Amino acid sequence: MLKRIAIYSKDNNTRTRDGVQRLVSEFCNRGIEIWIFRKPGDIKIAGDGGLIKPYDNLESMPGLPDMIMSVGGDGTFLETVLKVKDSGIPVAGVNTGRMGFLANIPNEEIGNSVDQLCNGEYEIVNRTMLEISRPAGLFGEEPATALNEITLQKSLLSMVIIHVYVNGVFLNTYWADGLIVSTATGSTAYNLSAGGPILSPSDESIVISPISPHNLTIRPIVLSGKNELRMVMEGRTEECLATCDFRFRKIPIGEEIRINQCHHKIRTIMLKGRDFYSTLRNRLMWGADKRN
Repeated sequence: MLKRIAIYSKDNNTRTRDGVQRLVSEFCNRGIEIWIFRKPGDIKIAGDGGLIKPYDNLESMPGLPDMIMSVGGDGTFLETVLKVKDSGIPVAGVNTGRMGFLANIPNEEIGNSVDQLCNGEYEIVNRTMLEISRPAGLFGEEPATALNEITLQKSLLSMVIIHVYVNGVFLNTYWADGLIVSTATGSTAYNLSAGGPILSPSDESIVISPISPHNLTIRPIVLSGKNELRMVMEGRTEECLATCDFRFRKIPIGEEIRINQCHHKIRTIMLKGRDFYSTLRNRLMWGADKRN
């Protein structure tokens, strides 16, 4: 039974504010404690009985919430995951953005969705993450982890040369604008636009997809998630760009990069009656052809 819910939202547009407002109203009507990552004045509810409280980070709360609601788009969901870290708190996403592969609860169905959450009518989908283990401290004290993808890209106009090793065994040298190293979750993100394969969320594989390769025989490859990747780069510039989802850093072009799967997984919520494949069909408009 849900007793304490946290809500994370970064956008300040009308649609997102309304979504947060409706969530707060629905949970308060059920007597559930709400912690909001906003100033209390942003959400105005009469007669809440002291159920609404602000928080700066999850560690500052008197106890971990039973669930955290991400309100926004998939970008907000990725930021929410960074807040959760390895705490094991389940994450549910309300979509007030555009695509909504991760934030898969429609804004228009918040009332029914809260009923399902309170009644336990959902399943937990465990999703793997990737991390850059070397160079260490890429983002300071924050872990260099990604739910969607890690990329290595050119920082200026010239392409880069990336030598890739799998568990110490040479795989290939890529002459390209960069490489996408994707999780199954990220297979429907940047990887998809680069022509990579789509994997189901529970798959623990790693996908390597080149960005605009200068050799047309180069294709994406799917590897076991147990592998460690080592990458060494060359180029005409002194720096390249490394990203972990929405975060990025410039690193020296000759820096060795090591990528492996995280030891912990992110627990995400899928409401009953919904599934990855229906989301996939709807978002990619499969079946829009009248012949189907």
